[in-house]
Amino acid sequence: MKFSVHQASHIGNRKYNQDRVAYAYSKDALLLVLADGMGGHLHGEVAASMAMDTFVESFAQHAQITDPQAFLSDTMRRAHERIMDLPQHKDQSFPGTTCVAALIQDGKMYWGHAGDSRLYLLRKGAVLSKTLDHSMVQMWLELGVIDEDEARTHPRRNQITNCLGGVEDLFEIALGQSVALQSGDVVLLCSDGLCGPFVDKELVSAFVGNPVDAALDKLIVVALKRENGKSDNVTGLAMRWGNSESLHDTDAIISHILDIQ
Repeated sequence: MKFSVHQASHIGNRKYNQDRVAYAYSKDALLLVLADGMGGHLHGEVAASMAMDTFVESFAQHAQITDPQAFLSDTMRRAHERIMDLPQHKDQSFPGTTCVAALIQDGKMYWGHAGDSRLYLLRKGAVLSKTLDHSMVQMWLELGVIDEDEARTHPRRNQITNCLGGVEDLFEIALGQSVALQSGDVVLLCSDGLCGPFVDKELVSAFVGNPVDAALDKLIVVALKRENGKSDNVTGLAMRWGNSESLHDTDAIISHILDIQ
């Protein structure tokens, strides 16, 4: 496989960084995954880390993934169950986390998500596909109650309707249709702290003619600046696919979970 990949995170103006991000690959498949933990005093970072660990461990156990969508669904469900098995403190809910994951195999991408962390597939200067947030604001947007500009700044934009952990019956994974990747495609995974300050065309233009590491790092800097001292954790993972990128050919399974303190 030929691809370039970069992941980065900034704590923003929060006391803790509860975002987590990782990727792993073999000679046959590439996994991308990101999670945004919720609830500072409830240790949302623990839930997000469990999501990362569960995906990376599950990927490492499969020599060949015969059903990519089942892999994504089963692994996310397993991560949810592991979070729900954590010891519960009196008068507290379980920690929760969003999660978005993509698996690329045989030149096709499969993805699933829960919450408002997003995946964008960028092709030829446009958004070919993206996830839809599991939130009240997204529902109001789809109903025409508010428009795109209002959704980006709505005071309830961070209130989600789906997550791993939190509440037992709140979790559900949404699976996307598989897409055959083309050379030059960019896949961007991001927490709401990264995508929130931008409109889609700005995310697209950041990667046109720029390496994924430079583009992602610049987006994080601009996101922090736009939030003007009120930034959430800002985290992203960007991958460019295609013939012009680095060859990743290995008999081992390589994993990179970003070290976030």
